Amino acid sequence: MRSATFALTCLFAVMGCATVDRSTRITNALVPVARVKGSSADARFELAARMAYFGTPGVSIAVVDGGKLVWARGFGTLERGSSTPVTTTTLFQAASISKVVTATATLRLVDSGKLSLDADVNGFLTSWKVPENEFTRTEKVTLRRLMSHTAGINLGGFLGYPRSSAKLPTVPQILDGLSPANTGPVRVTAIPGSTLSYSGGGVMIEQLVLMDVTGTPFPQLMRELVLMPAGMRSSTFEQPRSPAIAHDASGAPLPDRFRVYPELAAAGLWSTPSDLVAWAMAVAAPTVLSPASAKEMLTPQKGPLGLGPIVRGEGRSLRFGHAGWAEGAHAEVIYFPELGKGAAVMLNGAAGRPLVREILFAIAAEYGWPGFEPDVIERAEVEPSVQDALVGRFAVTVDGNEIVAEIVRDGEHLTVNSMKLGLHSKIVFVSKTSFVALDTGDAFAFTRGDNGAIVAIDWGGVVLKRESPK
Repeated sequence: MRSATFALTCLFAVMGCATVDRSTRITNALVPVARVKGSSADARFELAARMAYFGTPGVSIAVVDGGKLVWARGFGTLERGSSTPVTTTTLFQAASISKVVTATATLRLVDSGKLSLDADVNGFLTSWKVPENEFTRTEKVTLRRLMSHTAGINLGGFLGYPRSSAKLPTVPQILDGLSPANTGPVRVTAIPGSTLSYSGGGVMIEQLVLMDVTGTPFPQLMRELVLMPAGMRSSTFEQPRSPAIAHDASGAPLPDRFRVYPELAAAGLWSTPSDLVAWAMAVAAPTVLSPASAKEMLTPQKGPLGLGPIVRGEGRSLRFGHAGWAEGAHAEVIYFPELGKGAAVMLNGAAGRPLVREILFAIAAEYGWPGFEPDVIERAEVEPSVQDALVGRFAVTVDGNEIVAEIVRDGEHLTVNSMKLGLHSKIVFVSKTSFVALDTGDAFAFTRGDNGAIVAIDWGGVVLKRESPK
């Protein structure tokens, strides 16, 4: 008996060491989001160094292989200067990942016959109605369209509110843009079904459908329909007591510790990486949805949008998931259903968006995720005068949210900076009229006015105009 016990102890020690070795290999060899063609493909980063570089005090990671959670680890602290460590149960803001968890609840109600994907949502809404206009004469807003961001609804995202806010808006107030809501009204601005336009506003209509049909407060409803059945036992749509504190792009804690998002379905989830991969495995199994609904969820409607998740690839390389951004926090979950492989990463720094991807690319390299690799950029040579003309400040206001990007000279190269979105990256020109932010892989194009001066930059479809020097 003693020898058998000793043998088992040794076996468990070896298994533990193997897991530690793999996680350590990953955290010692993060993979750049993008590299320039012709440069070394062997560049790697250490996690601690990248956390410092991106001003990110805390990171949490969970990895699935063979359809099972194989390891989860926390790194750093809840807050800069704090000694409280991040653990595997530390709650982070999941932000827009809330949308796919909400979509799962919606599909559970479809499975039970309480909702229909293709009926006019005004038939389910009782406390508010989608205002009819010229765009809804022939086509209607449906749950399928809301979940796949094809309903023609405006309002891409939300600003959040200070934790000290005396009053937060109700869902109808958010939808009508009424005080104390800090965003405009949610309306149909294109023929439903005609276009793909990411809309947090549309997901808030989905939330109200769930609440009106069930008569249940949203946090309770989500706990009953998704969080508990999927094994997401740490997650909540209510404000937690001791979560990871959000930090701005400089690495400083937000003045009020984190922003509050009463837009729960679109941005209100607090979770852990272990819980996020539990959700993904439950969808893939499927254990929380019927096979038919799970298939619907993972079938692209327009572009890569399924009913909630982003879906890419096919066969062995098929993967689904979603990313999330809140003020001072980033997260992403990815899962390969054919392979039973996946991971989730969450962190508490505004500038940490590329760090999430660097970690995921390292996991992909270690565990053999097919088709999931960094971008390779081919550099284009441009005249020095082009670089000089690009230096300046560019801005636009979208849904009441000002987006600013400043391009500055940094030694021999240019950098693009956006404090609000946590962007600080070297620029690599890829043509005479476009460049890429090397840290993030974001693509930019620029346009000139009649006098030849650069007047605007296009950042993934968002056009920022040059501001005149003050």
